[in-house]
Amino acid sequence: MDCGVITSKTVLLLLSLIFWGAAAGLGYVGGYVINTYKNYDSFVQDKYAMLPAVIIICVAVVMFIIGLIGCCATIRESRVGLGLFLVIILIIFIAEVAAFVMGFIYREKVKTDVQGTMHTVFQKYDGTNPESGVVDYLQEQLRCCGVTNYTDWTTTQWFNTTGNNSVPLSCCKQDIKNCTGQLNEPQDLNTQGCAEKVEYGLQAVLSYAMLVILGFAIIKFFGMLSVCVLTCKREDNGYQPLYSGVFA
Repeated sequence: MDCGVITSKTVLLLLSLIFWGAAAGLGYVGGYVINTYKNYDSFVQDKYAMLPAVIIICVAVVMFIIGLIGCCATIRESRVGLGLFLVIILIIFIAEVAAFVMGFIYREKVKTDVQGTMHTVFQKYDGTNPESGVVDYLQEQLRCCGVTNYTDWTTTQWFNTTGNNSVPLSCCKQDIKNCTGQLNEPQDLNTQGCAEKVEYGLQAVLSYAMLVILGFAIIKFFGMLSVCVLTCKREDNGYQPLYSGVFA
């Protein structure tokens, strides 16, 4: 067997295993991104921001199927299977490039999206409605207070209604006991705003997802090259030249 064929088959078998591992990795990344956005969905107005994560999960499922097809086609050296393998890899490669571009676009939109919707949600705070639960959870988990800083609460309807010159207790530092949320005791409060932390978290997740997508797109590219090499070698070795004999 030609050395190029052996090398190509080895590469494709390894890539099939990598595709299965990549499917598991992408599935985890996609699920993690969706779960992160669900925690902050009240502050993300554009619901299509989760579309890159959905694409990642779909790609993961198809990648598992690709690995199965690639493994079987490589072992049997099926030209039809290898052709199907190449077509599917090309489709997934295009989808990953699209997900990468969309992730880059939405990464830039996160800041303006979060800032706009967060002010609206904080204004609806009354201590009992669903928005209040989201705000309290956010401030406790991220150890923040207000949108840009803790003084933002002075412009809310809840602050003016209570009239006790205090912020929600979810603004209190976790290691402070008997915290009353009074503005004249800022040393007991988390003074940093939540918008900056939410923006950083969402952008970091998207950046990580984009890096993973880019890495697997490069792997797909080498997979397509290996299929082409194996197919071309089979075409070259399909027939042997016939030489006419010389008779005395």
